Amino acid sequence: MKLYDFRPSGNGYKIRLALAFLGLAYECVEVDILSGGSRTPEFLRMNPNGRIPVLELDDGTMLAESNAILFFLAEGTPLLPAKRIGRARVLQWMFFEQYSHEPYIATSRFMRQHREQTEDVVADLQRRYEPGVAALGVMERHLSEHEFFVDGTFSIADIALYAYTHVAPEGGFAIDSYPSILRWLDRVRAQPGHVAIGAAAA
Repeated sequence: MKLYDFRPSGNGYKIRLALAFLGLAYECVEVDILSGGSRTPEFLRMNPNGRIPVLELDDGTMLAESNAILFFLAEGTPLLPAKRIGRARVLQWMFFEQYSHEPYIATSRFMRQHREQTEDVVADLQRRYEPGVAALGVMERHLSEHEFFVDGTFSIADIALYAYTHVAPEGGFAIDSYPSILRWLDRVRAQPGHVAIGAAAA
């Protein structure tokens, strides 16, 4: 397998985490999204949406969208519940990550790291702050009663939410006041095979 990725990206990190947890070998192809690497004709043939990550399977099949790739990799493994309701709950949290978490916490991190802090950018960051805090509050309340997000077991729901939550301070979101989230982050880090966001490919 080949993973087309940009190492600082949390979305790409989700896939590297899942591959590491599952012990799967792969080749990582770095794509410099900051200089238009995901907008070239070659990349757009792999993913017309022009975004990383993209996973190329051994037969040449291309799969895009981080959470879709997570679901594919987790099929038939302990990272995805076998029961129908458990699988639906995993998707529930993964949709939450994409719609209520990523647009505020992940996007704020990107804007702080890679955009000039103009007046417009600062105003945009301010608009994203309260929804991001609300998302962390939802997570904190759930994790105050659960070790992991679904069925008390580590799953791709945890991977999806861990990727950008553990670097939320880089987006301007302090997490020291969320004790349940902090304990959950430690539990994820303790999983066998855990790799850091900047780690090289296996």
